[in-house]
Amino acid sequence: MNKTLETGTTTVGIVCKDCIILGADKRATAGNFIANKDVKKVVPINDQMALTTAGTVSDIQMLIKLIKAELKLKEIRTKSKPSVKDGANLLAGMVYSNIRKMSMIPGISHFIVGGYDSSKYLFDIYPDGSIADISDFVSSGSGSVMAYGVLESSYKELMSEEEGINLVVKALNAAIQRDSASGEGIDIFVIDKKGVRQALHKRINTRIA
Repeated sequence: MNKTLETGTTTVGIVCKDCIILGADKRATAGNFIANKDVKKVVPINDQMALTTAGTVSDIQMLIKLIKAELKLKEIRTKSKPSVKDGANLLAGMVYSNIRKMSMIPGISHFIVGGYDSSKYLFDIYPDGSIADISDFVSSGSGSVMAYGVLESSYKELMSEEEGINLVVKALNAAIQRDSASGEGIDIFVIDKKGVRQALHKRINTRIA
């Protein structure tokens, strides 16, 4: 009997007073095998939106290429930047279509989308293509249970950027300590009225001397 290789990760998104913060670990797994130790799981898709990734890598990579191209085409055609809501809904439609295609490999992908245009937005795009507008925090992946424990106990409204970054680091660290599919390091991005920027890139040395 064929067995589909399981993958894992931990990604987090939170709403702060003046920004959205996205973070993720850097380990990619295929079953019990660590396939990659330096994966970029937080990806800017234009100058005002970024997303976190979880699921089947090939589907994630293709969907990211498609959403980047579609947003660029929409900007060229309309001569204005697509709104964050437009981008999130477009990606949700792509995920909906992708999961329903017949394939030997399940096209599972889970995205957390953060953006800022006239206001700040955080969306959870679930693997079935459903979309939820998040007002506080969200996490995805195999380590999300541990991350949620930290977020539930420590999150508060109107957090500053610094407080938000510290909370995301704590949530990811809790997952890395207990989830074997999460590890190697942390990437954190901030999205505010100035755009998308990386706030933290930290590697964790797991080698035994």
